Amino acid sequence: MDEVVGRSWMLTDLSGDDVGDRAPVLHFEQDGQVYGHGGVNRVRGTWSLTDGRLVFGPMVTTLMAGPPQRMAVERALLGLLATPLTITVAEDELLLSAQDGHTARLVPAPPESELA
Repeated sequence: MDEVVGRSWMLTDLSGDDVGDRAPVLHFEQDGQVYGHGGVNRVRGTWSLTDGRLVFGPMVTTLMAGPPQRMAVERALLGLLATPLTITVAEDELLLSAQDGHTARLVPAPPESELA
């Protein structure tokens, strides 16, 4: 996880589907905190790596509404993060995989999308 922590990661696809015009971004902190935005709402929670599985603690979000496609992407991402995931980091790409075959592919977020 050393190459993941302290960086912001932008979602590029969910199980091969396009994520639309405002890609979600997640930032992983060394202390086990994760925060960012899901495309519409800000998100915050915890993460841990246990027995080779990435597990997110409860994720909390703001409660804004947005365009249907962005809301669908956000719901799908949060649903995926609610399950234990296998994490693969290769060539500056992060792949999160669930046992049911759903995936999230993330790349380093451009500086203007990073959340402080």
